[in-house]
Amino acid sequence: MANNGLTVAVLGPGGVGGLLAALLSRSGHRVVCLAGDGTARKLAADGVEVRSAHFGDFTARVAADTELREPADVCVIAVKATALDAAMERLPAKVLGEEALVVPLLNGVEHPARLRERYGYERVAPAVIRVESTRIAPGVIEHGSPFAEVDLTADTAPVARVEALVGALEWAGVRARVQDDESAALWAKMSFLAPFALLTTRYGVPVGDVRTLHRAELTALVEETAAVGRACGAPVDAATALARYDAFPAATKSSMQRDAEAGRALELDAIGGALLRAAERTGVPVPVASALVGHLAPLAGTVG
Repeated sequence: MANNGLTVAVLGPGGVGGLLAALLSRSGHRVVCLAGDGTARKLAADGVEVRSAHFGDFTARVAADTELREPADVCVIAVKATALDAAMERLPAKVLGEEALVVPLLNGVEHPARLRERYGYERVAPAVIRVESTRIAPGVIEHGSPFAEVDLTADTAPVARVEALVGALEWAGVRARVQDDESAALWAKMSFLAPFALLTTRYGVPVGDVRTLHRAELTALVEETAAVGRACGAPVDAATALARYDAFPAATKSSMQRDAEAGRALELDAIGGALLRAAERTGVPVPVASALVGHLAPLAGTVG
């Protein structure tokens, strides 16, 4: 599929959102980045600069504003979970087009319900992304992984609209596909993300050291997370999740670890807290996860 002329709003043009905004703009779509006043002015003036061995180094022009003021075909929500409530004020439901897709790329498994309550059941198409991409300055994105992959779901959103976005992402260079089961997609990521985030942050080391120095704890945590996912109805396989750790670049840090190093708010509640709440609901014992979340809680404030 070539350019189908989408208007794409990107709420949170950071490492992930900024990369997608730049790639979609470069392939011919209208992109509107929604951010704070200073960042919006910088993006409107200078565009989004991407530094990537995989996609090449380039700068893409984008529109930018502090809130959405025009209908959009797609709104990609790429903020951290800790910033979601404030960020949604930049995306008024009444401004979105009637057929707009709201595509959250947030970590965790609890956000789709909140977004559906605000924007409507059929608008929300949760997605997961696999990528290492960092905002090193406003409008400057450093993409480090040799891939960018997005799994979209269409459990409640119209499949044709989701497939149109898949085509746009593929044309832009992102590997994209529609997954049949939203819960399976979200828990497949959670089974990798929760152990990755919790262990790299707990020990302050990249994934290569986690999988060697803390192998037993990693294995136990992956098995706990997979068991919770299965109890929630998702066919999560612990061996598959563990194999992904062995294939990941050794120097990779989790975003939670980077946030801890920078003194930023942690997504501990959206990741670790959500895992513990799901475990409690389903009666699955998670002693390793509970101990890790408890250790990290003082860094992140209260975990609900």
